[in-house]
Amino acid sequence: MAYETIRVTPVTPNIGGMVENIDLNKSLDPLVVQDLHDALMEHQVLFFRDQELTHDTQKALGAHFGTLHISVGGDGTNSKQLGGDHPEVRALHFDETSTSVSGNEMWHTDQSCMEVPPMGTILYIHTVPPDGGGDTMFASMYAAYDALSDNMKSYLEGVTALHDGAQAFAQTTSNKLPVTEQPIIAKHPVTGRRLLFVNPVFTTRICGVSKDESDAILGYLFQHGAHPNFQVRFDWSPHSIAFWDNRCTHHRALWDYYPNTRSGFRIQIKGTDKVIPG
Repeated sequence: MAYETIRVTPVTPNIGGMVENIDLNKSLDPLVVQDLHDALMEHQVLFFRDQELTHDTQKALGAHFGTLHISVGGDGTNSKQLGGDHPEVRALHFDETSTSVSGNEMWHTDQSCMEVPPMGTILYIHTVPPDGGGDTMFASMYAAYDALSDNMKSYLEGVTALHDGAQAFAQTTSNKLPVTEQPIIAKHPVTGRRLLFVNPVFTTRICGVSKDESDAILGYLFQHGAHPNFQVRFDWSPHSIAFWDNRCTHHRALWDYYPNTRSGFRIQIKGTDKVIPG
């Protein structure tokens, strides 16, 4: 796809676009926003380098694409969510005192336990480990669906699964944690493309079958969704950004840099549609 205001270079055949010829600290006119939206729909995750954002400019970028979302735990029970003037901003800081990266090292879709999950996520990393590491990996659930056998697609047609917030958030928030029944095969509300909508952080049980059958099928789908052919891996540099469509991707953080520091801020954009059965 050709864009009028930006340059976008595909990173892999299935997912990822590197965006150039843009300054995200400046006010974006409607044509630029439309180009970014179209690029996100095409590439599923967009990467930017050399963009030194403030909380205000990061939030302004996200606001072009919808209402900003306050994460589970944004009531103050989660210390990573900033308060004051920036409750929508979540600090992601890991160093020699960290004991994990808060579950982000597992493949997941952000908050798929919500009836209407977030539309997208914008992650800004300002500090990276001195010797490399700390990449983020993304996987296309379009590609994962397309690669399923016809028999598996037929088996999953119309089937739903439970997505349980307690698996991810029970230790970090006092909010009531949602449990939602979602279609396993979903349809993207904008592109209309079919995708696989299960992930190992939130999806706990296929509805209407035995536990043994559920465990076996989910185990296969989790493994299938993590196939390298569906992935792109982003090597962070200082003041880089990843903006991903949460509705059709999985992501995971690599924690291979301990005890060094990786630090940045995340915002999310509210979804406007329930997950549509495919």
